[in-house]
Amino acid sequence: MHTLKKNRPLRRIVLASAATVSGMVLLLSLKPHTTPSVAGLATSPAPSSSSSTSGGTTGSGGSSGSAATGTQTLTGDSVQTRYGPVQVRVTLTNGKITDVTAVEYPQENPRDQQINAYAVPQLTREVLTAQSADIDTVSGATYTSDGYRESLQSALDSASR
Repeated sequence: MHTLKKNRPLRRIVLASAATVSGMVLLLSLKPHTTPSVAGLATSPAPSSSSSTSGGTTGSGGSSGSAATGTQTLTGDSVQTRYGPVQVRVTLTNGKITDVTAVEYPQENPRDQQINAYAVPQLTREVLTAQSADIDTVSGATYTSDGYRESLQSALDSASR
């Protein structure tokens, strides 16, 4: 008879466990360390800057030039979400987003406060990285993310006028 089957059954269990753990470690090491959205952000600013340039071409050249230089602070529309209103204020310096502040967001109960304490700073970081309103939704804060994005877009639209 085979020695593993009769005398050492625990050896098979240990070898199978080690093989399973090794396989899991290998699978987890294949996970990409950068998210696909971060890799795609390098191309996002180019279309937004060319769209603002084309907006300046169709409008008056003088007003577009003054909007592109200097500092502007714009407040977006208040967007009503399922859990309350969301409103964003954005600061543009020489046409670049330098600061984003959530002026209003749901904070009625402890759960809203907990969700938005996590979501709002994450959305702000994404906007500063993307330099546009083309940002990902924060998991668990879908309504706040949608309202944030919509209010931000309205502020950016008012800057191009």
